[in-house]
Amino acid sequence: MSVAYVIVTVITIIANATIAVADLRRAKFVLANSAEVGVPQSWLPLLATLKAAGAAGLLIGLFGVHALGIAAAIGLTLFFTGALIAHVRARVLYNVAYPGTYWLLAITTLVLTIAH
Repeated sequence: MSVAYVIVTVITIIANATIAVADLRRAKFVLANSAEVGVPQSWLPLLATLKAAGAAGLLIGLFGVHALGIAAAIGLTLFFTGALIAHVRARVLYNVAYPGTYWLLAITTLVLTIAH
């Protein structure tokens, strides 16, 4: 197991678990951002669940279920691709670095997981 794979995957797990909790707690910044990009508040529990499931899948992948780790990384990559598209469509570009960072973490984790 490579050090880069473990470090990047753990960072991705922590980042997604943290934002999932913020979604579930309806943090002010989450509500403001979702309103700006046109995501209904009623979607937040589902979006949080998807992020948490991705984090859990990556964790299980770290502990040996390689295919689940790959699937989770693919899911998170697609999820944050959608988030980037939502930001661009809504022309909310001043904070596009946030979903962009999550997307980069997801795709880097995907590449490292496949290489592992």
